[in-house]
Amino acid sequence: MDDSIVKNNLKKVFPNVSRETCIDLEKYIDLIMQENNVINLISRANINREYIVKRHIIDSMQIIDFIDFNQKKIIDLGSGSGLPGIILSIISKNNGSKIKTAMYEKSFHKANFLKQVSTNLNLNTEVLKENIFDHTDNDKAIITSRAFKPLPVVLELLNTNFKNFKNLIIFMGKTGNEILSETLKKWKLDYETKKSITNNDSFILNIKGIKKI
Repeated sequence: MDDSIVKNNLKKVFPNVSRETCIDLEKYIDLIMQENNVINLISRANINREYIVKRHIIDSMQIIDFIDFNQKKIIDLGSGSGLPGIILSIISKNNGSKIKTAMYEKSFHKANFLKQVSTNLNLNTEVLKENIFDHTDNDKAIITSRAFKPLPVVLELLNTNFKNFKNLIIFMGKTGNEILSETLKKWKLDYETKKSITNNDSFILNIKGIKKI
């Protein structure tokens, strides 16, 4: 197996990424491409290795500065194909972290895919085929959300079901600034932003505290 496509692209952005992580990511891409013929994990219009690395792998990895790998749990909302949940679990496996990634995915087929990947790559994950809005968790977990629900919906969910979360990392698209501005009229947030390295119109929002106004 040639891991050069992953390694060559990742090293430009994350020069310290390990060879082991690159190999695991290459295996993960193999599984995505294989299963994408059966279920719609990612857009079939751009199903090539380099696009997956640049659009999905690097995009997911750019949040690692907001991840405290000494914590016990990451909760990934609406994991889909495992972006960023599987990515974070691969990174934690290869940096020696014992953090567990809990991935919520209500689709039967996608949940099974996440279990398959976790088994094949020996990842410390828990896949929950549940409706996240019916579940509560009082752990001081890191919450991630990429292409799940709009910011106000996620905040309501956390305020009701995940009150003790450590921080929320949410990917914001081209209308993100407008959404954030409107949200701040109803919520007091302790937050910071980071410009996306994969899309000039996007940014990452790291929220450490929320309070309804």
